[in-house]
Amino acid sequence: MSATSVGRNDPCPCGSGKKFKHCCLGKENGASPNQGAISASEALRNALEDQQFSSLEEAQVFVTRHTQQQNQRPREEFHGLSSEQMHRLLNQPFDSPELVRFPELLDTQPTAPILRLFGLLTEAIGEQGLKPTAKGNLPRNFCRAAALTYWGKDTYQERTRFGNINREDDFYDLHTTRLVAQLAGLIRKHKGKFILSRDCRRLLAEGGLAAAYPRLFRAYVEQFNWAYRDGHVELPFIQHAFLFSLYLLTRYGDASRSQAFYEDAFLQAFPIVLDDIPPSPTYTPEEELRRCYTWRTLVDFTGFFGLAEVETISDELLCRDYRVKSLPLLGQTVQFQFPKSKLMV
Repeated sequence: MSATSVGRNDPCPCGSGKKFKHCCLGKENGASPNQGAISASEALRNALEDQQFSSLEEAQVFVTRHTQQQNQRPREEFHGLSSEQMHRLLNQPFDSPELVRFPELLDTQPTAPILRLFGLLTEAIGEQGLKPTAKGNLPRNFCRAAALTYWGKDTYQERTRFGNINREDDFYDLHTTRLVAQLAGLIRKHKGKFILSRDCRRLLAEGGLAAAYPRLFRAYVEQFNWAYRDGHVELPFIQHAFLFSLYLLTRYGDASRSQAFYEDAFLQAFPIVLDDIPPSPTYTPEEELRRCYTWRTLVDFTGFFGLAEVETISDELLCRDYRVKSLPLLGQTVQFQFPKSKLMV
């Protein structure tokens, strides 16, 4: 199948799940395609070998049907998803109700690190509002008090022994929570103060955190820049593929697994992402991708949002090895519509 028969926004025929314009467009000449593209081309050539067509239109119908069939077949590297399903999870995550649903109101009141901080923030804002600093951030005294409540006395003392919390971004989880709450339209600035929006007050009155959490979740995956939290290379595709990561966690998260299991699964599905990593004298592209994926997806997303239990395997300060296990909040927040048999190991 030639590139001219594929639209820029169609699923790439290589089977990556990406749009054609974000994958193999322009790589037909010169650049080497990924293994998925080679397999797709070979499969099409094999299918055409014994075929005879009376017209170009008849040949095009055959190629189109063949491509559709290939795109609808479960793929091992996608852990049972087809290329077509992967394309929708990547590019239309909130507009594919036949594949996945995101309830606007959860069944029970959720608990998660971000909600503990959001609760402290909304309580401090209250009816009177909260005056920001000259730079527009949360006041220092509130940041210190929130950190003490969030961490507890012993952890607070340990984390501040080399420097106290003097500004909002010294307590980065709180800084992130405030930014996400603003992106979600739950808090805003008005007449020189942080206030709760009318929408926030309505949601909390009608459903509590069970109504506010889905708004925070969607703002975090759609609007907040995950790379902002860690300072590594941008790699926006890690965030773009958030729903595939949650699919993996839904399928395999009942058992505690190392973070390397999820890194391997992501690399197997999207090896082409390695091409987006700039050269580094410190890490190979694969090492950098693994670090970014674990930190952004597992620790700062699924852990922070209470979707998974993400624990270090030792108490060493620089330990970067984790065990990951899904939590009940995952199934409430993201409801995949696949048959149960397709989600089980």
